[in-house]
Amino acid sequence: MNPDAKHLWHAPPWALAVLLATLGMLGPFSIDTYIPAFDGIAKSLDANPLQMQQTLSAYLFGFALMSLFHGALSDSLGRRPVVLWGLAAFTFASMGCALSQSIGQLIFFRAVQGLTTGAGIVVSRAVVRDMFPPAAAQKVMSQITIYFGVAPAVAPMIGGVLFAHLGWHSVFWFLTAVGVVLWAANYRLLPETLHVSHRQPLKVSNLMQGYWKLGLDPRFLFLALASGIPFNGMFLYVLSAPVFLGEHLALAPTQFFWFFVLTISGIMAGAYVSGRMAGKVTPKRQIRYGFLIMLGIALVNVLANALFKANVVWAMLPVAIFAFGWAMMVPVITLLVLDLHPDRRGMASSLQAFIGSSANGVVAGVITPLVMHSTFALACASLAMLCVGLSSWLWLHRRWPDIGRAIEHPAI
Repeated sequence: MNPDAKHLWHAPPWALAVLLATLGMLGPFSIDTYIPAFDGIAKSLDANPLQMQQTLSAYLFGFALMSLFHGALSDSLGRRPVVLWGLAAFTFASMGCALSQSIGQLIFFRAVQGLTTGAGIVVSRAVVRDMFPPAAAQKVMSQITIYFGVAPAVAPMIGGVLFAHLGWHSVFWFLTAVGVVLWAANYRLLPETLHVSHRQPLKVSNLMQGYWKLGLDPRFLFLALASGIPFNGMFLYVLSAPVFLGEHLALAPTQFFWFFVLTISGIMAGAYVSGRMAGKVTPKRQIRYGFLIMLGIALVNVLANALFKANVVWAMLPVAIFAFGWAMMVPVITLLVLDLHPDRRGMASSLQAFIGSSANGVVAGVITPLVMHSTFALACASLAMLCVGLSSWLWLHRRWPDIGRAIEHPAI
């Protein structure tokens, strides 16, 4: 934690949470805003479904690759310059998407978007831990998750309206405008939160030493798997939205927002509960509650889809409840990851994002196309994603039972 933190931000903590949440929302905006325009883009650029899926995979793999470096660079150069340069590059990449005249060009600029988006998402986590002690950081992280949750609910609605009235190019012009606004807001408001004494030398040998240190720490790896892989239990439904909602549930593109509203409401509710538990319930118990909720609803979802044809009345609800359980435990696990090696918080955030995003890319490019045409297969894949994360946590809990046991009362 920065020893001068009290002098860096004079507004209420929730205001900083809002600012950092705007950085985090860039990711879902980059994904969810253009999903309602999938068919329109495919027809306009003469692209097949596999090529359209590659516009998602290129973004996710680009995000995963550069996530290795955003946090590490912020440990050396500071949080603020990495965020500002990342936002500037994202803005120009969005312009490239808007001006694309072929599917190849669109895939390229989507990859560039992915390379740049992670700057805000990765660095914002480190900023929270720079500014607040553990329990207070959990409350702020939960607030960020609540505000962040609004973005994926609003994004497809905005994308659907823009596509219907102005065409698919307008969706990416909108993202360009979002990039400009976020750059201006963070240029004016975001302080430099990394204390000078905490900066790491910007040397290849030092970076490699840090990656080696974290990469060989099984505690870090299993915590990252426990938080990142279960996310795909609901994310594969987001990636499958055009098929899951349009074909299986017979919803029009303008009605997709109901799915996103339910799912994000689950995330926001889970994050709110997580914040309320900070300093009152041990992190370990909170993580256990989250996994129990996800496991219970995932099993119910598999059974329901095995016995009944998916119906709009009930088929979206299990995803929302799953999202609730995930959001209840993920702020806690994220802070446990950041605190394993306090001198490498930016790098830890980078590697955590890399592991999660790599999994997202595999799910987007390989698993989703295989399972999206069957609601039962979707439910089974969701359960499998959860089981990977749950197994990681159970192994970690057995090997290092003291992790997550202590309670620290929040300072805010």
